Amino acid sequence: MSEGPIPVMQFCNSSVRGGAEEHILTLLRGLDRKSFQLHLVCSPEVAEAVGPDMPPDVELLPLHYPSPSHVAGAARLSRWIRERRIQVLHSHLFTSSLCSSPVGWMCRVPLIVETPHVRESWRRGWKAHNFTVDRLAGRFVHRYIAVSYANARYLVGEKGLPERKIRVIQNGTDLSRFNPAHKPPPGMRADLGIGALDPVLLVAARLEPQKGHSVLLEAMPEVLREFPKARVVFLGEGVLRTQLEGQSRDLGLQKNVLFVGFRNNVRDWLALCDFTVLPSFYEGLPLVAVESLAAGRTMVATAVDGTPEVIIDGRTGITVPSRDPKALAGAIASLLRSPDLRQRMAEQGRAYVLERFSQERQVRETSEFYLEMLGRPGSPARDRDLRQAVAS
Repeated sequence: MSEGPIPVMQFCNSSVRGGAEEHILTLLRGLDRKSFQLHLVCSPEVAEAVGPDMPPDVELLPLHYPSPSHVAGAARLSRWIRERRIQVLHSHLFTSSLCSSPVGWMCRVPLIVETPHVRESWRRGWKAHNFTVDRLAGRFVHRYIAVSYANARYLVGEKGLPERKIRVIQNGTDLSRFNPAHKPPPGMRADLGIGALDPVLLVAARLEPQKGHSVLLEAMPEVLREFPKARVVFLGEGVLRTQLEGQSRDLGLQKNVLFVGFRNNVRDWLALCDFTVLPSFYEGLPLVAVESLAAGRTMVATAVDGTPEVIIDGRTGITVPSRDPKALAGAIASLLRSPDLRQRMAEQGRAYVLERFSQERQVRETSEFYLEMLGRPGSPARDRDLRQAVAS
């Protein structure tokens, strides 16, 4: 293998910009250009969404390749891999890896990596507990990166993937973007019809089934009986918008629930709110939780997968069981009753994420991982003790 920058191709075939895509952008911004030459292959929809935030020296290659049976997509990806002499093919989410990893294997890419990101609770029927396809596809994957210890337990304990092939590198983000002293733009509350003293809850998540918005709407009537002026802002777009707006109307919540769509000025929205809510059914390690705490806003979240690795119940926020509107309402009300509790958890939460979830740490560990797996000179190998993670 010749020395010089290593050609690395990140791949995803999702159709919307979400947490996995933010993860990819963190790597593309942070990986050392002396060590790596970077390329991103993604769907045309994601290419359009991430284009303005792409580093100018990263090659962006839009590709329609939605399934392994899409011959044209596979052929084009194969050609790009060979032309660029890719040494690391790193796919994000299982459905992306199912398409790209066999192509990389046929092209003899030295290191093929999959980051699954989430526990796939969307599976139904026989797929819910049968991971035969995953294990077969795993033959084309050299290594997996789990974004949380919970994600690693899922890959080993449920999917049955070899423990030796898994490395935990927890998600990180650019924490310098978030400051508890940041103020929302003047007039933002008034423009939204929110009173100066009205409590504001923020849900910064795509309007998709995974995120559990409907459970929060079910919880809100109980919250409003004690706090009738509380407002919930749903920040994000998705397939459930019409359905959730209808549910809000049916519950008589029109005055208390706002759907504002996708906004990229998330810092302003975090500054506007008193705390955030994440009622997900499953997660990997949610970046929105890290960002909320970095901005000095505690969170009420469901205790699913990697979320408790960020939102530590009673310390950095409050966690509740998923799909439990009564428990969710109780946790929200407890924070609304106690500004001092919110402040204490917010301060502890910010200190916690600044120590553990920086993008610099994520990028450094990923860089070390690439170099180690390729046998290149770099930082010493740092094997993670998965036995404890899997057993806990």
